Amino acid sequence: MLVFATSDKGGTGRSVTGCNLAYRCALLGMDVCYLDFDFGSPTAGAIFEVASAPTGTSGGGLHSLLTGRVTDPVRLDVWAQSDREVLRARPLVAGELVLFPGDRGGGEFSASPEVIRQCARLFVRLGEEFDICFVDLSAGRSYAIDIALEVTGWPELRSVPFRWLVFHRWTRQHIVAASELVYGDHGLIKTGVAHGHAEDKLRDAVRFVRTAVLDPDSPTLANMRPPQAAWLRQCHQDLQQLAARNGLGRTVVLGETPMDPVLQWREQLISDADVFNSRIANPETKGALDELARRLTDKTAWEGL
Repeated sequence: MLVFATSDKGGTGRSVTGCNLAYRCALLGMDVCYLDFDFGSPTAGAIFEVASAPTGTSGGGLHSLLTGRVTDPVRLDVWAQSDREVLRARPLVAGELVLFPGDRGGGEFSASPEVIRQCARLFVRLGEEFDICFVDLSAGRSYAIDIALEVTGWPELRSVPFRWLVFHRWTRQHIVAASELVYGDHGLIKTGVAHGHAEDKLRDAVRFVRTAVLDPDSPTLANMRPPQAAWLRQCHQDLQQLAARNGLGRTVVLGETPMDPVLQWREQLISDADVFNSRIANPETKGALDELARRLTDKTAWEGL
């Protein structure tokens, strides 16, 4: 399965949430790879804490593969090559967790026929090797999104299941921007149709993920002044109505992640030790990520609307 992760703009938590989701899927026993298609800023290595590729690899990464400079891209075994001790302690039931980094100092590039061919070969090959291939795309309307839509529109890849996760912050501007990214005149749906996708099938493959959601009824806000609590509840209700009007209502939401200091300030993988031992991360965050991982592979969460 190909899972494309995109967002309306930067700062949504797309990459850190996507990396955590890949990690959680691997803990469930799935073989997972993570492709850093954020060509302008390939920093997934920093989240996985792989010191050799914090901002991409020095050569032979995905940039080099897609532009025809190499035939086999660099692949990094996160369990073996992460500098973080807790990640090197791979549980016996865990599946593979492999990072395919971009090239350090690389940048965006257009979808030439050669790039499309190389990308199609890559997706087919990795689709046969891994249960889930996460593809972290650049924010906003980007060449990376165009490449993904064009490649998955090819007849040769129509048998490969794919899903789109659109990440957005729980704010007015992010809701509106995420809606435009998917449903706008130059958005994901219309661009995909132009590349040969069936509109209904593509729509059914899109789900939204809300990030950094502040629950007005959370116990952590118990000491908030009553006027602040009332205002926060009203804001939350207004955002729910805005999301529904813009096509981001509950029926197309795969899940959400709460506001968490670790995700906000550290941007790291949240391990069980972070929740139960050091207690720096909130149990609600782990639960939200576990639920996202479960729903990602639950067919009922992706039934046609």
